[in-house]
Amino acid sequence: MVHIGNDWDTLLADEFSSDYYLSLREFLKKEYYSTPVYPPMEDIFNALRYTSFADTRAVILGQDPYHGPGQAHGLCFSVKAGVRFPPSLQNIFKELEDEYGYKPPMSGELTAWARRGVLLLNTTLTVRQGCPQSHKGQGWERLTDAIISKLNEKKEPVVYLLWGANAWSKKALIKNPLHLVLECAHPSPLSAYRGFFGCGHFKKANEYLSRHGIAPIDWELK
Repeated sequence: MVHIGNDWDTLLADEFSSDYYLSLREFLKKEYYSTPVYPPMEDIFNALRYTSFADTRAVILGQDPYHGPGQAHGLCFSVKAGVRFPPSLQNIFKELEDEYGYKPPMSGELTAWARRGVLLLNTTLTVRQGCPQSHKGQGWERLTDAIISKLNEKKEPVVYLLWGANAWSKKALIKNPLHLVLECAHPSPLSAYRGFFGCGHFKKANEYLSRHGIAPIDWELK
């Protein structure tokens, strides 16, 4: 069964033993056996593995993993070192440069953000090669709803950066007035100029955390 290695194991134990998750697990076994699926099986839960519940200060929600070979590794918008930056990630780095002056890093791997308390969660955690949203509706959404619902109960502020309609759909789960929800367009080239560029979310997140006595996030990547 699933072993994350931190507090998520206890918090999500009921989910991982539920009928819907066991059904999802059987679906994934068949998918991974019969066709290329991303990310690699051992990377599916990297978002939770790198960012414990206790350490989560911010959440960035993606849709589903990149569907090209060698890209996805379990963190939304992130690609492993040496992989060309996808367009959405390029736009994220452009917005970050506009806000803070940080030059785009050498690597598109966002693991450092995850280790600093940014939960980089896709709403669907797996995908077939070349088929975006191919694993939508199989049960992942129930699990990621549960994750957001658990975070909603946190007694310390969490900032949610919701980019695009898929991420906005989770807003109804964030009811705790202690938390901050930031919404704008998706960083995709199709929509980035309709509100993602200039959103100021990275600075707004840190300003909110600082006002509540929580250390801001170091967004700089080398």
